[in-house]
Amino acid sequence: MNNIFEEKVKIRYSEMDYDLVLKPSALLQFMQDLASDNAEMLNFGYSYIIKNNLAWFLLKYHMEFDDYPKGLYDLTIKTEPRGCNKLFAFRDFEILHNNKRIGRAASTWALVDLKTKSMSNTMEALNGNPYMTLFEKRETDLIYDKVKPPQRIDIEKTFEIRFDDLDVNQHVNNANYIVWAFEPLDFEFRKQYKLKTLDMVFKKEIKYGAKVISQIEINNDTTTHIVKNKDTDEELCMVLAKWVKK
Repeated sequence: MNNIFEEKVKIRYSEMDYDLVLKPSALLQFMQDLASDNAEMLNFGYSYIIKNNLAWFLLKYHMEFDDYPKGLYDLTIKTEPRGCNKLFAFRDFEILHNNKRIGRAASTWALVDLKTKSMSNTMEALNGNPYMTLFEKRETDLIYDKVKPPQRIDIEKTFEIRFDDLDVNQHVNNANYIVWAFEPLDFEFRKQYKLKTLDMVFKKEIKYGAKVISQIEINNDTTTHIVKNKDTDEELCMVLAKWVKK
């Protein structure tokens, strides 16, 4: 059964930085919207889960770029639900320009019961959906890097959560975390480097009105990021980014 779904994306100037590089937050939004549309089409999206008092939560990403998008005005993004096990569901992405692959991503998701705030048995919750069968590994699967907290803090910055940061679940949209994670990096670093690989681990939700602190350790072309609740010191998201010269 072919579950691969694709969409052509027009990149607007508002989704690029000053150097015509696609903003990572825009790429995450493209991927998340495509995943949502595909899940809705296959009957395990928002319409299905909200009736069952469930919500999808993204747990982690691993991305690898052959050439991070710069000066491009259109992309094709493909996604494929890879199935699930008892606790997790898996989804892959491929990013192309003119039929040439420029990036790949793997993602892991969980279904959470909105009443108990606990993880649900994914296979039982999806009730035998034929498009979400038991996950099977492939030789070509991407491998997640282990993301550890920074050993030292080189730079940091604090942000306050705005109304516009929220998603349909009244939680901060996942794309905001990459903005917070990267914003403390100085202009010269972002001017010189583009992403080669990216790992993101989402650990805890945060809501409107709270403050977050973004802290970074820089080791040459590798940066380790942690985003925490400033008031409680709870870890919200960790990021490991590897960069190459533009």
